[in-house]
Amino acid sequence: MAPTKSAKKGEEVVYDSKRDELACTYAALILADENIAITDDKLRTVLKASGIEVAPYWPGLFARVLAGKSVQDLVAPSGGAPAAAAAPAAGAAPAGGAAPAAAAGKKEEPKKKEEPKEEEDDDMGFGLFD
Repeated sequence: MAPTKSAKKGEEVVYDSKRDELACTYAALILADENIAITDDKLRTVLKASGIEVAPYWPGLFARVLAGKSVQDLVAPSGGAPAAAAAPAAGAAPAGGAAPAAAAGKKEEPKKKEEPKEEEDDDMGFGLFD
């Protein structure tokens, strides 16, 4: 892995692209968390405030990719994760609270235990090597 940036004068500046990408990702998340539009200038401001120097193209690249998109929607879990997370919380509610109402609305189906069927060695009158 290449060094992040050379500190000596006269040496070529070498950036670590993975570190730069991660820094821009965090900067974009900070801006999105504060409901601030993600622009090239704003990303550079956050990166400068954190003392991180990245390759010059990264902030602009992130700003163009995230333009018009909701970062919260990109980061939020999809599918059934929120409902699955709510189920254990309902079971942990104190007695007399919302848990009995939730239980009344939802019937638990008994779990059917499927037993694996045993394979039978039926002789059908022929074999592999007959």
